[in-house]
Amino acid sequence: MTIKSNFTDALNTLNEFIENKDNFDKIKTGAEIMISSLEQGGKIFACGNGGSMCDAMHFAEELTGCFKEKRKAIPAIAINDPSHITCTANDFGFEYIFSRYIEALGKKNDVLLAISTSGNSPNIIEAAKTAKEKNMKIIALTGKDGGKLKDYCDVEIRAPYSKYSDRIQEIHIKVIHCLIDFIENNYKI
Repeated sequence: MTIKSNFTDALNTLNEFIENKDNFDKIKTGAEIMISSLEQGGKIFACGNGGSMCDAMHFAEELTGCFKEKRKAIPAIAINDPSHITCTANDFGFEYIFSRYIEALGKKNDVLLAISTSGNSPNIIEAAKTAKEKNMKIIALTGKDGGKLKDYCDVEIRAPYSKYSDRIQEIHIKVIHCLIDFIENNYKI
């Protein structure tokens, strides 16, 4: 792939996402669920693997810090504590690194932003299962066919099919920015 074709391929993927108007409704619904949680004293957890973990961290830091407007901090946590992750992976298995965190700190009015480009990451699915058990809402960012994760979420926002994770992640980061922007503009702190 040439440098220019990387950009044209990304543009084609973005255009495909834009053409499906349901995607905008899903983003709005996901953001409204997050705002409702915050209004009830809840917080938002985010998790993902690799680049998706970086996206989860980006999401949380924009809410606890600020995105476009200076405002009070909004409670969001990316599950990325290395001591927790390595302890849990060693003692229970890598598939439980996120679910154990949710088990410890999640509560009824919280939300989980679960990010998986395949929708089949076992540790993300376990986190979603645990969040469901805690009566939390789950917003999922997926790709491909949504994988098993689509069965556990309240709102699934799926990137258009691509065999390359980077195309899916490019859509995910745009969706993340839209979620943050909507929250920042509509949540009355």
